[in-house]
Amino acid sequence: MKGEIGRLALRHEGIMWNAYYALPNSMKDAILLGSIAIRFVKSRDRKDAFLALMREAVSDLIEEETGTRPTWPEPGGHPAPEHERADHQE
Repeated sequence: MKGEIGRLALRHEGIMWNAYYALPNSMKDAILLGSIAIRFVKSRDRKDAFLALMREAVSDLIEEETGTRPTWPEPGGHPAPEHERADHQE
């Protein structure tokens, strides 16, 4: 995407839902931001709350580096590239 310097990448890994800050087209050197057990984010409200917190974390990182707070695509962002998707997405 034009102007994209990084992204929030969410991965269902085992029993956890992990959030990473990653470069636009790669998970190489991605930074783990936070994790939560999948069982705690079964409801849409809780899933949205975790997503919002992780978006704020990425926004903070980008703002610290660039001086500009990013905007987010709504409602759920962009799907992960096919080669990065887990076999068992929820």
